[in-house]
Amino acid sequence: MTKKNVHVTHRDEGWAVKSENTKRAEGIYNTQAKAIKRGREIAINNKSELVIHDRNNLIRDKDSYGNDPNPPKDRKY
Repeated sequence: MTKKNVHVTHRDEGWAVKSENTKRAEGIYNTQAKAIKRGREIAINNKSELVIHDRNNLIRDKDSYGNDPNPPKDRKY
């Protein structure tokens, strides 16, 4: 099984949480914070990466929850 990155993206209806190579979003949330919380849970369970997009769907942040051989130096989480 390949690890699928989890994306939090903006849509007209709200913020979507969607794994790569899937047809449908896991859910649509009314705030980005709620979508990030759910996306983080999925990424941790799948040991994959959470990719957070801004309102224009440009990548604003990434968090890795897998076995990263070069972990980041920052300690934001």
